[in-house]
Amino acid sequence: MSILKNLPFFEDTAAEEVKKRKQLLRSFKAKADAKRTTAEKLADWMTETFGTFTFLVLNLIFFAAWLLINTGFLPGMTIFDPYPFNMLTALVSLEAIILAVFVLISQNRAQRIDDLREEVDVQINVIAENEITKIMNMLYLLLEKNGIDLSQDPELKKMLKRTSTEDLEKHMEKELS
Repeated sequence: MSILKNLPFFEDTAAEEVKKRKQLLRSFKAKADAKRTTAEKLADWMTETFGTFTFLVLNLIFFAAWLLINTGFLPGMTIFDPYPFNMLTALVSLEAIILAVFVLISQNRAQRIDDLREEVDVQINVIAENEITKIMNMLYLLLEKNGIDLSQDPELKKMLKRTSTEDLEKHMEKELS
């Protein structure tokens, strides 16, 4: 810690950088939410509202009432959709189609946000790998200067080389093929 006392800017800079990165990652969703179209806002609202236990219970009550009325179980109620309940079948099918489409719209938007976050994570990881490699090289030089021989460590030799992002990309493309 005594070295950091001599470099007060280091602690402030590192803390600020971490704070900026956290804000950046949090802001992706906020920025994407702000840019939503009316249809996307509606889809998100519907997904949030209709993906609840309350909505399930309301559906069950509605279907039970429909069935009780149309089976003649409730006296004084006129049967308007007799068995096999064609109108109910059509309504349920339409409801399922509409809900599925809205859920897919919300999922597609969420996937775009996730893809962007993943891309940023990859870029941050590449930057971090470069920084760690540089720090390891600096540490190696300090140890060497102090007479500590690390030349027989093959793993260290590999670690002191920068990772080629091009080689990684080619390897991943082969894996995906």
